[in-house]
Amino acid sequence: MNHFTIDWTWKALDLKICLPILLTLVFFSIYWFTSKSEKIKRIFYNKYDFDQASLKHIFFTKYFGFFFMGIFPTIICLIFLPEITLADLGLTLIYETSLFSLFWIFVLSAIIVPLTYLSAQKPKNLVNYPQIRAKVWSKKMLFINALGWFLYLFGYEFLFRGVLLIPLIEPLGMWPAVAINIALYSATHIPKGLDETIGAIPLGFVLCLLTISSGTIWIAFIVHLVIAWTNTFTALKFHPDMQLQK
Repeated sequence: MNHFTIDWTWKALDLKICLPILLTLVFFSIYWFTSKSEKIKRIFYNKYDFDQASLKHIFFTKYFGFFFMGIFPTIICLIFLPEITLADLGLTLIYETSLFSLFWIFVLSAIIVPLTYLSAQKPKNLVNYPQIRAKVWSKKMLFINALGWFLYLFGYEFLFRGVLLIPLIEPLGMWPAVAINIALYSATHIPKGLDETIGAIPLGFVLCLLTISSGTIWIAFIVHLVIAWTNTFTALKFHPDMQLQK
Protein backbone atom coordinates (compact mmCIF):
# COMPACT_ATOMS: atom_id res chain seq x y z
CA MET A 1 0.00 0.00 0.00
CA ASN A 2 1.43 3.36 -1.04
CA HIS A 3 1.54 6.26 1.33
CA PHE A 4 2.14 9.95 0.78
CA THR A 5 4.05 12.57 2.70
CA ILE A 6 1.83 15.49 3.67
CA ASP A 7 3.15 18.68 2.12
CA TRP A 8 2.04 21.61 4.27
CA THR A 9 3.36 24.18 1.80
CA TRP A 10 0.60 26.56 0.72
CA LYS A 11 1.01 27.92 -2.78
CA ALA A 12 -0.79 30.77 -4.52
CA LEU A 13 -2.20 28.28 -7.00
CA ASP A 14 -3.70 26.24 -4.15
CA LEU A 15 -5.66 29.27 -3.01
CA LYS A 16 -6.98 29.89 -6.52
CA ILE A 17 -8.31 26.33 -6.62
CA CYS A 18 -9.50 25.85 -3.04
CA LEU A 19 -11.08 29.22 -2.35
CA PRO A 20 -13.86 29.09 -5.01
CA ILE A 21 -14.78 25.53 -4.02
CA LEU A 22 -14.87 26.32 -0.29
CA LEU A 23 -16.77 29.57 -0.84
CA THR A 24 -19.41 27.70 -2.83
CA LEU A 25 -19.74 24.99 -0.18
CA VAL A 26 -19.83 27.36 2.81
CA PHE A 27 -22.11 30.06 1.46
CA PHE A 28 -24.55 27.72 -0.24
CA SER A 29 -24.77 25.77 3.03
CA ILE A 30 -25.43 28.97 4.97
CA TYR A 31 -28.17 29.89 2.53
CA TRP A 32 -29.71 26.41 2.50
CA PHE A 33 -29.94 25.89 6.26
CA THR A 34 -31.17 29.45 6.79
CA SER A 35 -33.89 29.02 4.17
CA LYS A 36 -34.98 25.76 5.80
CA SER A 37 -34.81 27.03 9.40
CA GLU A 38 -38.09 26.42 11.22
CA LYS A 39 -37.18 29.09 13.80
CA ILE A 40 -36.88 31.76 11.12
CA LYS A 41 -40.02 30.52 9.43
CA ARG A 42 -42.01 30.77 12.66
CA ILE A 43 -41.04 34.44 13.02
CA PHE A 44 -43.03 35.23 9.88
CA TYR A 45 -45.94 32.88 10.56
CA ASN A 46 -46.35 34.18 14.12
CA LYS A 47 -46.50 37.77 12.91
CA TYR A 48 -48.60 37.62 9.72
CA ASP A 49 -51.58 35.72 8.34
CA PHE A 50 -50.79 32.60 6.31
CA ASP A 51 -50.66 34.16 2.84
CA GLN A 52 -48.55 37.15 3.88
CA ALA A 53 -46.30 35.00 6.04
CA SER A 54 -45.60 32.66 3.14
CA LEU A 55 -44.90 35.58 0.82
CA LYS A 56 -42.56 37.39 3.22
CA HIS A 57 -40.74 34.25 4.33
CA ILE A 58 -39.99 33.04 0.81
CA PHE A 59 -38.98 36.50 -0.35
CA PHE A 60 -36.65 36.73 2.65
CA THR A 61 -34.97 33.47 1.62
CA LYS A 62 -34.58 34.78 -1.93
CA TYR A 63 -32.83 38.03 -1.10
CA PHE A 64 -30.85 36.25 1.62
CA GLY A 65 -29.63 33.92 -1.13
CA PHE A 66 -28.78 36.91 -3.31
CA PHE A 67 -26.42 38.29 -0.67
CA PHE A 68 -24.98 35.03 0.64
CA MET A 69 -24.44 33.39 -2.73
CA GLY A 70 -23.93 36.38 -5.00
CA ILE A 71 -22.45 39.23 -2.99
CA PHE A 72 -20.41 37.93 -0.05
CA PRO A 73 -18.52 35.10 -1.85
CA THR A 74 -17.68 37.52 -4.65
CA ILE A 75 -16.26 40.10 -2.25
CA ILE A 76 -14.09 37.47 -0.55
CA CYS A 77 -12.94 36.13 -3.91
CA LEU A 78 -11.95 39.60 -5.13
CA ILE A 79 -10.08 40.34 -1.89
CA PHE A 80 -8.04 37.13 -1.76
CA LEU A 81 -7.61 36.74 -5.52
CA PRO A 82 -6.86 40.35 -6.53
CA GLU A 83 -5.79 39.31 -10.02
CA ILE A 84 -9.42 38.36 -10.73
CA THR A 85 -11.98 41.05 -11.62
CA LEU A 86 -15.77 41.05 -11.88
CA ALA A 87 -15.38 40.87 -15.65
CA ASP A 88 -13.19 37.79 -15.23
CA LEU A 89 -16.02 36.20 -13.21
CA GLY A 90 -18.45 36.76 -16.07
CA LEU A 91 -20.17 39.89 -14.81
CA THR A 92 -19.59 41.87 -17.98
CA LEU A 93 -20.91 42.57 -21.44
CA ILE A 94 -18.78 41.35 -24.34
CA TYR A 95 -19.78 42.81 -27.67
CA GLU A 96 -18.13 40.03 -29.66
CA THR A 97 -20.24 37.32 -27.98
CA SER A 98 -23.50 39.25 -27.52
CA LEU A 99 -25.21 37.73 -30.57
CA PHE A 100 -23.99 34.29 -29.50
CA SER A 101 -25.54 34.85 -26.07
CA LEU A 102 -28.84 36.10 -27.47
CA PHE A 103 -29.04 33.15 -29.86
CA TRP A 104 -28.55 30.55 -27.14
CA ILE A 105 -30.89 32.32 -24.72
CA PHE A 106 -33.59 32.18 -27.39
CA VAL A 107 -32.88 28.57 -28.44
CA LEU A 108 -32.72 27.16 -24.91
CA SER A 109 -35.79 29.10 -23.81
CA ALA A 110 -37.74 27.83 -26.83
CA ILE A 111 -36.84 24.26 -25.84
CA ILE A 112 -37.17 24.58 -22.08
CA VAL A 113 -40.38 26.62 -21.75
CA PRO A 114 -42.76 24.00 -23.24
CA LEU A 115 -41.01 21.18 -21.36
CA THR A 116 -41.17 23.11 -18.10
CA TYR A 117 -44.79 24.04 -18.76
CA LEU A 118 -45.76 20.39 -19.12
CA SER A 119 -43.77 19.11 -16.13
CA ALA A 120 -44.91 21.98 -13.89
CA GLN A 121 -48.50 20.71 -14.08
CA LYS A 122 -47.67 17.33 -12.57
CA PRO A 123 -48.89 16.66 -9.01
CA LYS A 124 -45.40 15.93 -7.68
CA ASN A 125 -44.28 19.36 -8.86
CA LEU A 126 -47.30 21.09 -7.33
CA VAL A 127 -46.26 19.75 -3.93
CA ASN A 128 -43.28 22.16 -3.91
CA TYR A 129 -44.21 24.88 -6.40
CA PRO A 130 -44.99 27.68 -6.34
CA GLN A 131 -42.80 28.06 -3.28
CA ILE A 132 -45.03 30.82 -1.94
CA ARG A 133 -47.98 28.79 -0.67
CA ALA A 134 -50.48 31.65 -0.50
CA LYS A 135 -54.04 30.64 -1.33
CA VAL A 136 -54.97 33.93 -3.00
CA TRP A 137 -52.39 35.72 -5.16
CA SER A 138 -52.53 39.46 -5.82
CA LYS A 139 -50.66 41.29 -8.58
CA LYS A 140 -48.25 42.52 -5.93
CA MET A 141 -47.51 38.91 -4.93
CA LEU A 142 -46.83 38.02 -8.56
CA PHE A 143 -44.35 40.88 -8.84
CA ILE A 144 -42.61 40.07 -5.54
CA ASN A 145 -42.38 36.41 -6.53
CA ALA A 146 -40.81 37.29 -9.89
CA LEU A 147 -38.41 39.75 -8.24
CA GLY A 148 -37.43 37.19 -5.62
CA TRP A 149 -36.50 34.64 -8.26
CA PHE A 150 -34.57 37.31 -10.16
CA LEU A 151 -32.45 38.22 -7.14
CA TYR A 152 -31.95 34.65 -5.96
CA LEU A 153 -30.98 33.24 -9.35
CA PHE A 154 -28.60 36.09 -10.06
CA GLY A 155 -26.74 35.26 -6.85
CA TYR A 156 -27.01 31.52 -7.48
CA GLU A 157 -25.74 31.60 -11.06
CA PHE A 158 -23.02 34.11 -10.28
CA LEU A 159 -21.77 31.75 -7.56
CA PHE A 160 -21.84 28.60 -9.67
CA ARG A 161 -21.05 29.92 -13.15
CA GLY A 162 -18.83 32.79 -12.04
CA VAL A 163 -17.01 32.21 -8.75
CA LEU A 164 -16.90 28.41 -8.94
CA LEU A 165 -16.25 27.90 -12.65
CA ILE A 166 -14.07 30.56 -14.25
CA PRO A 167 -11.22 30.82 -11.67
CA LEU A 168 -10.69 27.03 -11.82
CA ILE A 169 -10.19 26.83 -15.58
CA GLU A 170 -6.66 28.24 -15.66
CA PRO A 171 -5.14 26.13 -12.84
CA LEU A 172 -7.08 22.90 -13.52
CA GLY A 173 -8.11 23.02 -17.16
CA MET A 174 -11.59 23.32 -18.61
CA TRP A 175 -12.87 19.77 -18.15
CA PRO A 176 -11.87 19.35 -14.48
CA ALA A 177 -13.38 22.77 -13.74
CA VAL A 178 -16.62 21.79 -15.50
CA ALA A 179 -16.71 18.41 -13.71
CA ILE A 180 -16.33 20.04 -10.28
CA ASN A 181 -19.01 22.56 -11.19
CA ILE A 182 -21.52 19.94 -12.34
CA ALA A 183 -20.88 17.76 -9.30
CA LEU A 184 -21.60 20.54 -6.80
CA TYR A 185 -24.42 22.02 -8.90
CA SER A 186 -26.19 18.67 -9.14
CA ALA A 187 -25.63 17.97 -5.44
CA THR A 188 -27.47 21.16 -4.48
CA HIS A 189 -30.58 19.70 -6.14
CA ILE A 190 -30.59 16.48 -4.12
CA PRO A 191 -33.13 17.77 -1.55
CA LYS A 192 -35.48 18.58 -4.45
CA GLY A 193 -35.66 15.00 -5.59
CA LEU A 194 -34.17 12.59 -8.12
CA ASP A 195 -35.64 14.26 -11.21
CA GLU A 196 -34.13 17.69 -10.50
CA THR A 197 -30.82 16.17 -9.38
CA ILE A 198 -30.42 14.20 -12.62
CA GLY A 199 -31.75 17.06 -14.74
CA ALA A 200 -29.17 19.41 -13.26
CA ILE A 201 -26.34 17.35 -14.79
CA PRO A 202 -26.98 17.98 -18.52
CA LEU A 203 -28.30 21.48 -17.82
CA GLY A 204 -25.24 22.33 -15.73
CA PHE A 205 -22.96 20.93 -18.44
CA VAL A 206 -24.58 23.04 -21.15
CA LEU A 207 -24.62 26.20 -19.03
CA CYS A 208 -20.93 25.76 -18.15
CA LEU A 209 -19.92 25.43 -21.80
CA LEU A 210 -22.03 28.42 -22.82
CA THR A 211 -20.61 30.49 -19.97
CA ILE A 212 -17.08 29.65 -21.05
CA SER A 213 -17.87 30.33 -24.72
CA SER A 214 -19.60 33.66 -24.08
CA GLY A 215 -17.32 34.82 -21.26
CA THR A 216 -20.36 35.95 -19.26
CA ILE A 217 -22.96 34.54 -16.87
CA TRP A 218 -25.95 36.01 -18.74
CA ILE A 219 -27.00 32.92 -20.69
CA ALA A 220 -27.01 30.78 -17.55
CA PHE A 221 -28.79 33.43 -15.49
CA ILE A 222 -31.52 34.30 -18.00
CA VAL A 223 -32.22 30.68 -19.01
CA HIS A 224 -32.44 29.62 -15.36
CA LEU A 225 -34.75 32.56 -14.67
CA VAL A 226 -37.00 31.57 -17.58
CA ILE A 227 -37.22 28.04 -16.15
CA ALA A 228 -38.10 29.32 -12.67
CA TRP A 229 -40.70 31.82 -13.85
CA THR A 230 -42.33 29.30 -16.22
CA ASN A 231 -42.42 26.62 -13.53
CA THR A 232 -43.77 28.96 -10.86
CA PHE A 233 -46.53 30.59 -12.88
CA THR A 234 -47.58 27.31 -14.51
CA ALA A 235 -47.76 25.64 -11.09
CA LEU A 236 -49.81 28.56 -9.81
CA LYS A 237 -52.21 28.27 -12.75
CA PHE A 238 -52.81 24.55 -12.22
CA HIS A 239 -52.64 24.35 -8.44
CA PRO A 240 -56.10 23.36 -7.17
CA ASP A 241 -55.76 25.28 -3.88
CA MET A 242 -54.48 28.58 -5.30
CA GLN A 243 -56.09 31.34 -7.30
CA LEU A 244 -55.40 34.82 -8.63
CA GLN A 245 -57.14 37.70 -6.93
CA LYS A 246 -59.82 39.19 -9.18
